[in-house]
Amino acid sequence: MLAGSAGAVAAGALGGPLPALGDPLPRPVGRPAAAGPRWPEFLGGQDLVWRKPPDSWWQGPFLGDGLLGTMIYREPGKNAIRFTTQHSEVQDYRPQFNSGWGVCRLPVGHLTLEPVGTIVGVDWRLDLHNAELVGTVGTDKGSLALRAYVHTERSVLVVVVTPSGGERVRWTFHPAKAISPKASKEAPPEGYQENPPHTTKTTDGVQLVLQQLLAGGQTATAYRTTGPADSARTLYLSVAHTHPGNGAEAKALGAVKRASALPEQRLVASHRAWWNAYYRRSFVSIPDQRLQSFHWAQLYKIASGTRAGAPVMATCGPWLEETGWPATWWNLNVQLEYWLINGSNHLELDAVTSTLDANRQNLVENVREEYRKDSAGIGRSTDRRTVKGSAVARPGDGGTSPETGNLTWALHNVWLSYRHSMDERVLRETLFPLLRRAINYYLHFLELGADGKLHLAETHSPEYGNAPDCNYDLALIRWGCQTLLEADKLLGTKDPLAARWRQVLRDLTPYPVDANGFMIGAGVPYAKSHRHYSHMLMVYPLHLVTPETPENRALIEKSVAHWHSITGAHRGYSYTGAASMLALLGDGDRALEYLLKFFDTSTRFPVTENTMYREGSPVVETPLSASQSLLDMLCQSWGGVIRVFPAVPTAWQDVTIDNFLAQGAFLVSAVRRKGRTDWVGVRSQAGERCHLRHGVGGEIAVSTPRGTAVPWRHISAGVIEIDLPRGATAIVHPKGPLPELRIEPVPISVPGKPWGLPG
Repeated sequence: MLAGSAGAVAAGALGGPLPALGDPLPRPVGRPAAAGPRWPEFLGGQDLVWRKPPDSWWQGPFLGDGLLGTMIYREPGKNAIRFTTQHSEVQDYRPQFNSGWGVCRLPVGHLTLEPVGTIVGVDWRLDLHNAELVGTVGTDKGSLALRAYVHTERSVLVVVVTPSGGERVRWTFHPAKAISPKASKEAPPEGYQENPPHTTKTTDGVQLVLQQLLAGGQTATAYRTTGPADSARTLYLSVAHTHPGNGAEAKALGAVKRASALPEQRLVASHRAWWNAYYRRSFVSIPDQRLQSFHWAQLYKIASGTRAGAPVMATCGPWLEETGWPATWWNLNVQLEYWLINGSNHLELDAVTSTLDANRQNLVENVREEYRKDSAGIGRSTDRRTVKGSAVARPGDGGTSPETGNLTWALHNVWLSYRHSMDERVLRETLFPLLRRAINYYLHFLELGADGKLHLAETHSPEYGNAPDCNYDLALIRWGCQTLLEADKLLGTKDPLAARWRQVLRDLTPYPVDANGFMIGAGVPYAKSHRHYSHMLMVYPLHLVTPETPENRALIEKSVAHWHSITGAHRGYSYTGAASMLALLGDGDRALEYLLKFFDTSTRFPVTENTMYREGSPVVETPLSASQSLLDMLCQSWGGVIRVFPAVPTAWQDVTIDNFLAQGAFLVSAVRRKGRTDWVGVRSQAGERCHLRHGVGGEIAVSTPRGTAVPWRHISAGVIEIDLPRGATAIVHPKGPLPELRIEPVPISVPGKPWGLPG
C-alpha cells in the first residue's frame, strides 16, 4: 500500500474520482456510445511486426507489467529464442559502493525456447490492443506457434507454445549472477564482495531459483510448464524480491501456483480486459503512419514499464541488460520518462509521486546532517525504490558534479500530476512539504551581492560543467518559490516562509544571457556541444520564459538555434527537447523537422527498430519524450490557458485528439480537417477556470453537446473564458449549427512501414 497521498494521483481529481481502468470514460463531446474508433482494428494497424528474428535488446518485442519485464530475441550464438526475465524491484543494498555497484539493479536471468530444428525465420506480431506477442518460430523441422504476455495484474509471464511438424517444446531457465550489469566492462570497487551463488529446488511441481543477498533480502524466480512437449504447452513464470526478509520465495511460488491453477483462457481474458480499457482513456490520430504507430507503441511501453506504487523506472525500464547506467538518474531521465502520462490521461502510471511520497525520510537523509532539520534533496543517481545512492552536493564545494536541483525538478513532475488531476491531497500532502524542503536547501546558500541581487555559489549544469548562478538552478529556484506561494494561497497555510519566497523572487539575479542566448551560468557561456537542455529549463518544461513577448520569443529562438549550432554531442533527447521548444513557439514545421531527426537512421543515435533507444547502453526515456513532443504539437496547457492544435505541422492537414488531459483537469477533444479546426470539446472534471485558445476560425459559438448556449467571453486575442462548472462540457465551433461530433482515425497521407523487423 502507498503512504500518504501517493495513491491519490491514481485515485482521481478533487471533488470526484477519475474513471478507474475498466470503467467507461466520460464522453466530453457528448457523442453516442457507438461512435469512436474501432479499437481492435485501429490498434492492429499500429502493431509492431517481425518477419526475421531479432538479435538484440534493440530489436526485440517486449512485455511487462511495471515490475516483471521480458524482451524476446534470438539467443546469441545459439539456436534458441531468449525471453529475458528481469524485475524492476531486484537490486542490491550496499550504498557504500555507489549507485553503479552498491544499490544497482541486479539481473535475474533468462529463458530459452529451444526447438529441435534449426530456426529459419519468425512471423511475430506485438498485438498492442491485447499486450501479447503472437506468431510462429519456423524451423527446418516444423514450427512453434506462440502466444506470450505478462499478466498485468498477476505479474506472471505466460507463454503458450504449440508445436507442429517434428517440433517439440523445450524450455530452459538460465539464472544470472547477482552482480552489477556494469561488471562486464568495469572492475568492482575496492572491498566489493560478490553476492553468494543462487540455489535451486522444486516445490509442488514448481521450479525455484533462490538468490540471497549479502545485504539481506532475497530474489526468487518460480516457474512451471504444463502439457506435453509434443502439443500445446504453457509456461508460467514469476519473479519476486524482498528486503531485508526472505519472503520472495513464497510470493513467487504463490503467483505461479495461482495462475497455473486457472484455465488459461480465463487468465488471458482478464489481462486483455485491462489493456483494452487502458487504451480507451485517450485517443490521438495523425496522418503520419510511422509517427502515429510510434506514439501508440510508447503508450504500450510506459504501461508495460511502470505503475503508481512500482519503482520509478530505471534507465532501461524493467528490461534490464548490460548497461553503464544500472540505476535511476534524476537529472533528466526520470523527468522525461513520465511527462507522457499527463496529456495521455494516464496518471495511474505516476510512480514518481508515489516513490517520493513514500521516501520522505530518505530524501532528508540525502543532504548533510546540518541541513536535515528543514531540507531535502536527491543526488544524480539512486536506486528506484528508496531514492538512496548518491548524496546531494553543497553549492560552492566544487567537485565534478555538484548537482543541487534534481529533487526540485522531480517535484515539477509531481506538480504536473497535481495540475492535471487537481487532487488537493497531492498538493497538500506531497508536493508542498517536499518542495518546501527542496527550496529550503537552496535558501541556505543564496547570498546577497554588491549589486543587491541574490546569487548562488557554483553548482553543476547537468553534464556540461560548473558555474555560479547556474541557470539550471536559478530556473528551479524561481519555479519552486512561485509554486510554493501559489500552494500556500490555495491551501491557506499562511506559511511563515512566504515572505522569504517573495523576497527571492524579487531579488534573485536574472538568468545569465549573452549574445547567443541563455548561458550555462555567470561567466560560463554555452560554448561546446551539449546533449542536455538543462540551461534552458526556464523555457521548457517550466514555462517561466514564454514567447508571449517579442523579447522573450527572440531570446528563446536564438538560444535553441545556438544550442543546436554546435554539433557533436547531441543525442536523441536533444532533438525531442528542441521539438517541444519549437512547438512552444508555435512552429509546427520546425518542431516536426527536429523530431524527425530522432527517427533519421543517418544520425548517430536514432530510435531503434523496436522503438527503444541506445547511447552505448539501452535507455527508454528518449522515445517516451519523443511521444511527449508529438503531444506538445497537438495540445498544450500552461500559464492557465489550454492551447488546442498550437503547432500542427503544415503536412498534417487532419488531426484528431480525444480525452486529452489538460492542466486544470480538463478533458479536451478536437478535430482538425483540411487544415482547419472543426470543433473543440472541453469537459471540466474539477470546476477550474477555463481559458481556451481554441483555434477555430471566424465567428464562433459555444454550446453544450445538445446545442444549448454556454456563457463565454473574450479574454485576449484568440483566448476565451468559458463558464464551465465541474462535470460540464462545452463545444466551441464555427457559428451556426453544431457540427457532427465524431471521433475517428484520420486518413494516412504519409505511409510508413510497421516498427519491428517487417522485412
